[in-house]
Amino acid sequence: MQSLEDRYREWDGEFVLTRYDAATGSWIFIAIHDRTLGTAAGGCRMSIYGSPADGLRDAMRLARGMTYKWAAIDFPFGGGKTVLAVPRPLEHAERERLLLRLGELIQTLNGAYGVGVDLGTTPEDMAIVGRRTRWVFGLPAAQGGSGDPGPWTALGVHAGIRASCRHAYGSASVRGRSILVQGLGGVGAPLARGLAAEGARLLLVDAIPGRAEALAGEIGAEVVPPEQAYTRECDIFAPCAIGAILNERSIPRFRCRIVAGSANNQFERDADAALLHQRGILWAPDFVINAGGAIAHGSLEVLGWTERRVRERIEGIYDTLDEVFTEAENRGESPLDEATRRAARILSDARASRPGADAAAGS
Repeated sequence: MQSLEDRYREWDGEFVLTRYDAATGSWIFIAIHDRTLGTAAGGCRMSIYGSPADGLRDAMRLARGMTYKWAAIDFPFGGGKTVLAVPRPLEHAERERLLLRLGELIQTLNGAYGVGVDLGTTPEDMAIVGRRTRWVFGLPAAQGGSGDPGPWTALGVHAGIRASCRHAYGSASVRGRSILVQGLGGVGAPLARGLAAEGARLLLVDAIPGRAEALAGEIGAEVVPPEQAYTRECDIFAPCAIGAILNERSIPRFRCRIVAGSANNQFERDADAALLHQRGILWAPDFVINAGGAIAHGSLEVLGWTERRVRERIEGIYDTLDEVFTEAENRGESPLDEATRRAARILSDARASRPGADAAAGS
């Protein structure tokens, strides 16, 4: 088992601000990976981990993913992420105290990082964080924020699924396609509703008892037991829950043509992308297809865009993925290779355009 020290040694980012909150027994990790494109921005994940080192690892992986997400869509933000590794579900005063502490820590960074909503947190939580810092987004709409990022993320995933269908099946239409959505929370539920409205045949999986059944009754979908999520035959598998589900153990079991969903860090190891590619399964890079929520937060609350412009930009994820798929196919590589290359190129160009870059390179 790796320690916190081991995690720090393998980190390729800028820095991690770490604090232990004795009052709640929680660890706070604010990971800043790369600010080449601008102020680091990324959500706050609150979850229970097996060890503090696991929470730190998640923060580092998620921050790195945000760097590539912003770069792949060419947005002026850097990669950062917060993980609150809690020992148990926190409520009321305990939760409020931890979130206020987080706000105080973010404020000490003087604008190096802005925090928003992620798995386990809500716009109402961001309002609490915002009592201690102005570097927060994803506030409730009533307070002038962009609110829940889930529907915006779902909009981008929907566009990405259509782009995936075009490359795999020759048509962007989802009508008649069987789509298994794993995880029916803030993203999975609106995604399933939108796909069903376009005539897709939905298969629903969720670990929370009753959640899949309730949504299935609403949209006329089929419920699939969680243990059959990877083995159920379908056209498209849409992971919208936890990450690291694509690995050497699960990939041989998949019976789908496309994997396209909102979950972050879907591969356990980057090398697993080659395994999926070898099986002929098209994968929509997670840090591209799930960028809708990040785009909405950044553009509505920081850049001042209109909702119409935001919607058009998020629907543009279709075009971005279309380019990634086409270039990957031309090179005979996996979409991960091409999407990573695309992001790295944008970062490299940004570094080269900085004043004094030539002098620094020759020093």
